[in-house]
Amino acid sequence: MTPPEDFLTAFFALPTGTFTGRADTKRYVLSRQVLAGGKSHKLVANELGGTDYISLNLYQTRNSGALLRPCEMPARKVVDFVLALIPDI
Repeated sequence: MTPPEDFLTAFFALPTGTFTGRADTKRYVLSRQVLAGGKSHKLVANELGGTDYISLNLYQTRNSGALLRPCEMPARKVVDFVLALIPDI
């Protein structure tokens, strides 16, 4: 899936490394990695005190632009999550 521009803006504004944040009423611990010289990105989020889990890969390609690949969940779930996420800074 090609992600919407507002998703890309929100995603690239997230810090790299491990951090905490909230989306809607839930709190999460997250890890964002930049791989392959910036061509690949991974985000994993685990709900603190709960069972929610988010995992996605984002690939930057020359020909197709950004490609979003959620890990075993609907793309809409990861897009909505990233758009709602507020990191603790």
